[in-house]
Amino acid sequence: MTEVGYWFIGFALAYTFFLIFVSQIARKRATNGSGFFVGGRGFNTLFVTVCITGLFSGSSYISILELSYLTGISAIWYGVAETIHILIIALVLIAPFRKRALITISGLLGDRYGEKVRGIAGVITAFTFPMWSVATALAFASALSVFTGISLIASVALTALLLLVYLHFGGMWSIGFTQLSNVIVFFIMLAIGTYAFFINPGIEGIHTLFAEKPQFASWDGAGIQTIIAWFGTFLFNVILAQAAFQMALSCKTPEQGRRGLIYASVLGIPLIVGAVLFGLAAASVVPNETRGLVAVPLYLMQTLPAPLVALFFLGFWAAALSWGAPCQFSGATSLGRDAGKAFNPKATELQLVGYTKKSLVLLTVLMVIFALLRSEQSAWWNVFAWVTRNSATFAPVVAALFWPIATRKAAVVSLFAGSASGLIWYHLGGWEVNEFYKNVHPVWIGMIFNILTLMIVSLIDNDGVLEWRFSFRSLGFFSILFSIFSTIFLFKEMVSLQKNGLTGLVLLLIVSGLFLAAMNFIRERKALGEEQQQTMLNKS
Repeated sequence: MTEVGYWFIGFALAYTFFLIFVSQIARKRATNGSGFFVGGRGFNTLFVTVCITGLFSGSSYISILELSYLTGISAIWYGVAETIHILIIALVLIAPFRKRALITISGLLGDRYGEKVRGIAGVITAFTFPMWSVATALAFASALSVFTGISLIASVALTALLLLVYLHFGGMWSIGFTQLSNVIVFFIMLAIGTYAFFINPGIEGIHTLFAEKPQFASWDGAGIQTIIAWFGTFLFNVILAQAAFQMALSCKTPEQGRRGLIYASVLGIPLIVGAVLFGLAAASVVPNETRGLVAVPLYLMQTLPAPLVALFFLGFWAAALSWGAPCQFSGATSLGRDAGKAFNPKATELQLVGYTKKSLVLLTVLMVIFALLRSEQSAWWNVFAWVTRNSATFAPVVAALFWPIATRKAAVVSLFAGSASGLIWYHLGGWEVNEFYKNVHPVWIGMIFNILTLMIVSLIDNDGVLEWRFSFRSLGFFSILFSIFSTIFLFKEMVSLQKNGLTGLVLLLIVSGLFLAAMNFIRERKALGEEQQQTMLNKS
């Protein structure tokens, strides 16, 4: 172990004991189900701000650092896409979701479609969150191993165990207090990284890097298709961001939640810029590594004294914790509270808290198992999780909010059809991280089948009780035009789109336009007979 390693272990142990101490304070506030799951709806603007900053800035910091080392300044678009994602939640969704007293997306589906859907959605959602947690933990572990020699698996296991310990005590209040601590450590890390940047290589060093590798100075160096995929993924994920919703909706009022999200998007800007700069600095000083998360510690060890390097990577660990904690807790909430409620409808709130604590243990074990199964490619788990969850829940959630004729059977079929089709497509591509079958990302295929099956089954279930209400002035008309022009564009530019991996995204946009048109134009008839009303009630 290097000198930096000893310093880091010392800082990490001190920080670990501090987080456990903080969780004991949180425990006193999580005295009932509401306190455990959503902080008793008592979070102020500060707590929402640090929770969202920790969640998104922590994960994006690690991702952008790696991307900027490999592709240059174009990595900043990942942060831009994420910031837009946060702002849409703040400006569009936070108020209506807070009025609904929403806790989880799987809970929303259960309230709309019944207990079977609640249970299925809860299980699917729960088992994907440890995948996101382990992806970030593995990314951090690859950097940690450079100066400590601790194996990837051991690092993930320690991270998962710490998450279990402090989440078990105080639930959402534990997240609130620890995210505040993590964000403070973030900005200490940012200050140290900025200091290192100006020491070596400085602005002149970046100019030299750009002269030697002009692609690093290009705003589309990561590839247009990759950048578009970032925006597409974040935009389609807006309505499914369960961990973010659970934290932001713990606010006292919608206004405080909205302000917290907006402030978090502002706080994320210096972290995004800093991640790009540090990745570029590492590319300048340590140019021949294949992974940026290995190059960055090597760069810092050449530039700063050991205590400062260790303190910088304490911030790195805080980033992994600040992403992993909400993911593990939100997944456990879906499994313990939602699936538990589906299997035991008479369960009390305290019983549901107990189920959730047991679920935390299970998801901790899963996180370690996932690391054992595939530790060499942390990004693979992100892809697998996106495909499994988003392909299952996107259309049912949209319909639950905006299309009352969607039926229970349609929701169940679309959950399975979307997830299964996405995973089958992923299998056809050999489960690769960046190369997919027919150059089409499996999440787009899964979401297409998810939308189509929900629409078709709902229309079949409601045969005879629906009517078409067309209007040239409605959003539905313009969505049809959008789908038509997108289809023409698809056929005209098929070769180029296929080459750049954009065919699937364009197909999804076409199907989404048709879905929006259906939600606008297809409605239940105003006057239904008694028998038809009962049929509609049974199906929905």
